[in-house]
Amino acid sequence: MELILLQDVQNLGYKDEIVKVKNGYGRNYLIPQGKAILATPSAKKVLEENLKQRAHKLAKIKADAEELAAKLNGVSLTIPAKTSATGTIFGSVNNIQIADALAKKGFEIDRKIITIADNVKELGNYKAVIKLHKEVSAEINFEVVAE
Repeated sequence: MELILLQDVQNLGYKDEIVKVKNGYGRNYLIPQGKAILATPSAKKVLEENLKQRAHKLAKIKADAEELAAKLNGVSLTIPAKTSATGTIFGSVNNIQIADALAKKGFEIDRKIITIADNVKELGNYKAVIKLHKEVSAEINFEVVAE
């Protein structure tokens, strides 16, 4: 089944891309959630026309994302966490805490675009990747310290 994505879907594609998915995934999840529409010939023509009109805007959005990525690449965060006597964290550090720490530094970043490669369950230094645009991402170093 071919679908046109109406918004970014993690591990599938970005907005306005035409993707092939299994029928059940498209009919039972993507279309009812409003994340995609069927890629009929008329819908493809409408998408093509919209992309032509938005080409200039998309270039500006990408330039803004690159500028923000340049600012974010130099940022280092310190995230306090409650720990046991052995240095193990109660719970784990997740993207919500990183988004909050970035907000305190003046960067309003949506938590959904932040990915942490490792499970952060101990004190130490880690990296998080922020996907600002489909072609632009920023890497942030953060340190988890005891409260």
